[in-house]
Amino acid sequence: MRKSILLSLRESLLTRAPLDDLPERVWKQTSALNTWGTNAIEGNTLTWHDVERLLLEEKGVGGRPVRDILETIQHEMVFRDLIRRKSNPVRLVTILELHEAVFKGVKSDAGSWRRINVRISGSKHTPPRFEKVASEMEEMLDEYERKDTDSEDAILLGVWLHNRFESIHPFSDGNGRVGRLLLNLHLLKHNWPPVHILPDDRKRYMSAMERGNAGDISSLNDLIERLAARSILGLLDQVGTKLDELRPLMDFEKDGPYSAQYLRLRAGHGELPAVKQSGDWHTSIRALRLYLKEMHH
Repeated sequence: MRKSILLSLRESLLTRAPLDDLPERVWKQTSALNTWGTNAIEGNTLTWHDVERLLLEEKGVGGRPVRDILETIQHEMVFRDLIRRKSNPVRLVTILELHEAVFKGVKSDAGSWRRINVRISGSKHTPPRFEKVASEMEEMLDEYERKDTDSEDAILLGVWLHNRFESIHPFSDGNGRVGRLLLNLHLLKHNWPPVHILPDDRKRYMSAMERGNAGDISSLNDLIERLAARSILGLLDQVGTKLDELRPLMDFEKDGPYSAQYLRLRAGHGELPAVKQSGDWHTSIRALRLYLKEMHH
């Protein structure tokens, strides 16, 4: 996706509703979606329906492990708290606090660096030995601060931070969830909405992370840019104008100049900002206009 399209969409969102001032119901929906996605790709058994019931309707869910319910409730609270945290610098204690807050009562070493050597399931990459974790994390944050001070592209820097964190794998368990919270904390600090990695994104995300561990973060950057567009479209659909209403691509076919099939192809390649809903791509008049304008340049 061309960066100019992404930046224009973001500008439209921030003009409509600064991230700090999004309506409570919108943040509630956003935090529930993020919590479901990040937990589900790690094996949490709660379905989206369960999470909606638990977090949005504030009702109980039966037949699920207590730890899965606890992780869900605690992650959602931590995610919502990122808005408060974004005005403070990211420190080692910040990362330890994120881990402790998500996993207290779930993992015995919540809020502590790992004291064992670990391997990442399905990865060729071997994280550093446990005694090197604290120093590697310090190095990571020093480099992050330098890059941030040099005004590196915000999404690219977030991608770098996320991949570097996961390659160190500083906790015995829960690294994925804390790493994605860290990525979203960084994005919020730079006035980008949070991104959601959902079960359908898992395969592509894991593949991009593996390439990142081998030294190439371009695939991960491409994925996070697509997910940022998806987040913006979803938020604009809730707080924007008629131009921002998400509609199936078939609705745009009669207005031309492209068929729904062609637009689906462009959406699938990540060139047209779009959101998949009920198995079909949806976009907005604003997003389509931005795409067409870029194509005719």
